[in-house]
Amino acid sequence: MTIEVGDFVIFTKTKSSSHPSPRAQEVYPAQHGDTYSYTINKFWKVIQVFDDNTIEIETRRGKRHRLDKNSPQLRKVTLWDRVKFRDRLF
Repeated sequence: MTIEVGDFVIFTKTKSSSHPSPRAQEVYPAQHGDTYSYTINKFWKVIQVFDDNTIEIETRRGKRHRLDKNSPQLRKVTLWDRVKFRDRLF
């Protein structure tokens, strides 16, 4: 996958809580039913691409993270994603 500066990416993050958010996907209850594990899509913009196969991304609120660009949880935004999630992309 070729990721360049300025590309939008979707990172599928695994979370756990007692109250999943409305955008939670693949929601599964814990063994004793106290919490739920689920995934949620995070929409980020690529700020910098490094030579060591990592990228720096920026969230909608300006936070920055560094990720492995070969992560299975990371994918580029497709044309369909742009239509479907137009209110989530900045």
